[in-house]
Amino acid sequence: MMCVNGLKSATTATNNELIWTSTNLKRGDDQPELHFFELDSVLIATNKFSITNKLGQGGFGHVYKGQLHGKEVAVKRLSSSSSQDDEEFRNEMILISKLQHRNLLKLVGCCIEIEEKLLIYEFMLNKSLDTFIFDDRRREELDWVIRFNIIDGIARGLVYLHRDSSLRVIHRDLKASNILLDEKMTPKIF
Repeated sequence: MMCVNGLKSATTATNNELIWTSTNLKRGDDQPELHFFELDSVLIATNKFSITNKLGQGGFGHVYKGQLHGKEVAVKRLSSSSSQDDEEFRNEMILISKLQHRNLLKLVGCCIEIEEKLLIYEFMLNKSLDTFIFDDRRREELDWVIRFNIIDGIARGLVYLHRDSSLRVIHRDLKASNILLDEKMTPKIF
């Protein structure tokens, strides 16, 4: 069993014909590759993990805003206390990148260099659901149509993870701060 960011799967990486290359993680199927970014590029993108680019933090590490190849991204800098070795990390990233659904946060790539393990995700303009529901002023932006669409999207994402995906995955940390919202208020489970 493996777990990253609250996801747990019974599928092992070796069952998915995973191949590591120096620049990309290839998955043995027709899905897009998971890109491996060099640490120097990520440092430039986040202004060396500047506090001004910090979006938040969680149990697994800090998250920073950055710009890679002309696209805004969120870079999760995993805590150095992780006991996971590089090979386990690579295989887990490939597993997560195989989970493709409109209501799941997309993993764009990763970086494994020196003592750094970084996850690069698509950037969500409206941050997380908790920034709306726990703020009296922002809560008013959530009319009933938006609320219904958020609930529906979360449910669709969970059905995909728990039942419809070829990988059997259970999200073990579903909460408002792990529901991210894009520019159209589409929910993405993280």
